[in-house]
Amino acid sequence: MGYRIGYLGPEATFTNMAVTRFFPGEVSIPYVTIPDCIDAVAAGEIDYAVVPLENAIEGSVNITIDYLVHEQPVPIVGEITVPIQQHLLVHPSHADAWREAKMVYSHPHAIAQCHKFLSQHLKGTPVEDVTSTSAAARLVAQHPEENIAAIANEAAAEKYGLAIVQRSIHTHQNNHTKFIILHQTPERKFQKNEDYCGEKATLMVTLPSDYAGALYQVLAAFAWRKINLSKIESRPMKTGLGNYFFLIDVEGEHDSVLLSGAKAELEALGCSVSFLGSYPCYSFKQNESAKS
Repeated sequence: MGYRIGYLGPEATFTNMAVTRFFPGEVSIPYVTIPDCIDAVAAGEIDYAVVPLENAIEGSVNITIDYLVHEQPVPIVGEITVPIQQHLLVHPSHADAWREAKMVYSHPHAIAQCHKFLSQHLKGTPVEDVTSTSAAARLVAQHPEENIAAIANEAAAEKYGLAIVQRSIHTHQNNHTKFIILHQTPERKFQKNEDYCGEKATLMVTLPSDYAGALYQVLAAFAWRKINLSKIESRPMKTGLGNYFFLIDVEGEHDSVLLSGAKAELEALGCSVSFLGSYPCYSFKQNESAKS
């Protein structure tokens, strides 16, 4: 029996591309929102959930972080980094008149990634957010009589029969998105392959309110052990102004002696420390995501 993989849909999103590449031949199930997808894996409706975590240009996907921390603490068991290519799509009947488009639809991150193109070539054209880039392409396909456009990928153009009138319209060419794989069992491991690029652990650290210089002490616990931190980010605890937790990405596996020692030191300082996951990371090459 194969796995059921949930992802942020509809079909032909960047998340769908990541799922198709990482879980070839498995059953993939699209969900309308990120919380829907996380809820499904927590309830056992699906075996894995794949959701976006961070974009190189627009930063973290806060709904993913906050939902995992505050609502459904499902373990992270893998990370997939995918290069992103955004194109301007219209219905083929409007291919020659795309500059006169009455509206541009896409996911907010995609719109932000393409702001320079929009300001230069579609200045003054209204822009409207939708739940995903693929949803934008589907909307354009459903209204062939209207001269409207979508920012989406090549797979969406193929699925919905749209014309790509401008390719690679994102402002920064080194554009990547990280997706995380969620599973009910934190010990789940994947095989190493040509896309494998190392191990990572993600910690959630809450500082004691009455400890001066606590954040410095947290960083020092990692520094003197020469543990490399690839990311540290604060998010509100949602308990009042000034209350934050910190997400820390650490290179290496959580069961290493050094990392275990750092966790013990932080707890001795009065910090609350929990692991969101210890997992392998994979990075897809640019030519593998031409249809992203």
